[in-house]
Amino acid sequence: MGVSSKHGDVLLRLRKAGFRIAIDDFGTGFSSLSYLGQFPVDRIKIAQEFMVDPTQRSGNVTIVRAAIALAQALKLDVVVEGVETAEQLELIKSMGAREVQGYCYSKPLRAKEITALLRNGTILPARSAMSIAATMD
Repeated sequence: MGVSSKHGDVLLRLRKAGFRIAIDDFGTGFSSLSYLGQFPVDRIKIAQEFMVDPTQRSGNVTIVRAAIALAQALKLDVVVEGVETAEQLELIKSMGAREVQGYCYSKPLRAKEITALLRNGTILPARSAMSIAATMD
């Protein structure tokens, strides 16, 4: 399935309007490496399926490490999805990722629920360290 220059034009207009562009589920489906050169991407979100038994499946560890290194080389932000345990969090930190998303911090929450957690200090976002990438409905 090809992507037209029309899509790239729309993404450029959105970016000029102040929006940031992310490729979700990077490494699966239609998230092609060529998109990184074709479109004005700011961030990749590495698909959670690569976090399934990352300490047991060396292939997954290698893919996540390579995707993080690629994002860093291209000066893109990177979020690793599906981080569920403290061990996975430490592994991802050791690879140089600074943002994760997953049950390690919390189950998916509505905007008002996460706002309450942030206000009472239960989850502290920190861009300078590990932070949570939350989707707020």
